[in-house]
Amino acid sequence: MSLDAFPEAVTPDVSVAAVRKARLAEMIQVTTIGILVRSIIILAELTGVWFSGSSALFVDAIASLFDVLSSLILLAAIRYAANPPDVEHPFGHGRAEPLAGFQLGLFLIIAGCWMAVQNLLAATQADPHPGLGNRWTWLIPACGTVMLAFVTYRIRKASLESRSTALKAEAIHFQVDMLTSLITTITLATVALWQSQAWLVDHVGAGILAVLMVALGIQATWENLHQLLDHIPQDEDFARVRSSALQVEGVIDVEKLRIQHAGPDAHVNIDIEVQPDITVAASHLIAQQVRARIQTDWPFVRDVIVHVEPYYEGDH
Repeated sequence: MSLDAFPEAVTPDVSVAAVRKARLAEMIQVTTIGILVRSIIILAELTGVWFSGSSALFVDAIASLFDVLSSLILLAAIRYAANPPDVEHPFGHGRAEPLAGFQLGLFLIIAGCWMAVQNLLAATQADPHPGLGNRWTWLIPACGTVMLAFVTYRIRKASLESRSTALKAEAIHFQVDMLTSLITTITLATVALWQSQAWLVDHVGAGILAVLMVALGIQATWENLHQLLDHIPQDEDFARVRSSALQVEGVIDVEKLRIQHAGPDAHVNIDIEVQPDITVAASHLIAQQVRARIQTDWPFVRDVIVHVEPYYEGDH
């Protein structure tokens, strides 16, 4: 290798940018579909509340309204997080996603607690809405359950294809929504069959939904807090990066490896070991090839810092 000029930079495969762009488009598309489906369900459920006065249906509609707000903020966060690093944000803007998710989780906990208390107090009253026993009201959340099941499948499939933790969390979110709609369906069907206890059954069902809202809020808050506090990623991420580095000619071993997730992005800090007698120029080239290989194999890695160390057998 000539030492007369600085070697040309080794860059990731050209497909990396295309993969990141396609991933962003897919995330935006499925999130938008989810917002539209939830909006339709909210309108239908609020119409049902107007005619039946069902507390269970009202809580389900409010939960869906929070979910739409969550998805809108997530959509804005996804777009913002996709912005490249700049002078003021050298590590990118990826933490916008977990920060938005953390705040929404707190709001969901507060709303769920408030609804749980309200329904506990209302269950002691005996003033049922005249339309509460309508035998067909349960069809509204039943149709919503079917629609949410389809969207859940669509988002889960997209999350597996893109390996997006944000979409994976959104798929779980929709799965819980599907469960709440199913519980609402069962509650209203029971109300229609058990007219004498319709008021009590309706509020018990609403209370269960409120508790689920709190549980969902706690889960969302906890998961996003992990990312904000740099919780250690899953083992398969380490295995993937290690495997990519060891494929580069000249890399004998990987000594240290740290991975930091920030929303849709990952940042890698890796120590590789090479023969101790090679030149600095050769070490530099190997380090660039390692960086390019990791980003090519895992396009969502925003940045890779490679440390080069000499390899000595038995020094670990």
